[in-house]
Amino acid sequence: MAGRVCIVGSVNMDLVVRAPRLPAPGETIAGGPFKTFPGGKGANQAVAAARMGAAVSFVGRLGTDAYGTELRSVLSREGVDITALRATAGESSGVALITVAEGSGENTIVVVGGANAKLTAADIQGVSGFIRLADVLLMQLEVPVETAAAAAGIAHLSGRKVLLNAAPARDVPDELLGSIDVLIVNAVEAAHLAGVKAERSLLESDPVGTARLLLERGPGAVVVTLGPAGALVAEGDAVRRVRSIEVEAVDTVGAGDAFCGCLAAMLAEGKSLVDAARVGCVAGALAATKAGAIPSLPQREAVRERLKQQEA
Repeated sequence: MAGRVCIVGSVNMDLVVRAPRLPAPGETIAGGPFKTFPGGKGANQAVAAARMGAAVSFVGRLGTDAYGTELRSVLSREGVDITALRATAGESSGVALITVAEGSGENTIVVVGGANAKLTAADIQGVSGFIRLADVLLMQLEVPVETAAAAAGIAHLSGRKVLLNAAPARDVPDELLGSIDVLIVNAVEAAHLAGVKAERSLLESDPVGTARLLLERGPGAVVVTLGPAGALVAEGDAVRRVRSIEVEAVDTVGAGDAFCGCLAAMLAEGKSLVDAARVGCVAGALAATKAGAIPSLPQREAVRERLKQQEA
């Protein structure tokens, strides 16, 4: 039976240029081609959950520009309930400026919040019914932290499962972390929240210790995504490694969002966190094989097929 997922988050238009490699600070290099893709962490995760079979509602803000019109249409076509996706007069829609390195698929991203930054705690109170009706609430940090905290409070008091993808890396108050059932972070975000200075190197040398440091800040469980290496799932005293699948990466934009949206959909169906993470790792890996964010997000049948191959 399909679960119900409510997403509180961002909607952006991704402006993507491919380049031979990522430029160094102060360096100009030639790139191309250039394309636009619908995206934003919130929208990506909403579509990822919908493609995995969840009934998804979306809470957010768009500008009244052409990007806003197109983004609204994309979410609607994907079957996402956009009743609580509001227009913000006088504001541009969110935009992400993305450079993707050929070969590795690695990327750098600069996000312009636009209307996403205008999503307020008062907005959340006005659409709280969507949160209370969901099995799972999933949020990110491309909207104000206080807005995410308001949504988490409603879901927590209603007995709903609360997921926070703490991306991009920002300071998060302990009060918010204490109302989170599952905190989802990548290596950089985990290091930031755990207070680890030597970000990637120390996380790679002691990922289990980093995950446990995050648990001490209050969330019920922590999932640390490790790219091609899969993910770590920390619950209570146990930390388990979940492996991914081998793919040829083309573009890693959206891979983390595929993981998060899939994880939310699987938890809404009643799967355990470890099993949900296993499915999420496959979804994230498949997303890295195609260009763009939303266009790369896999359908449930494709994920199921690769899971069968992995088990075999």
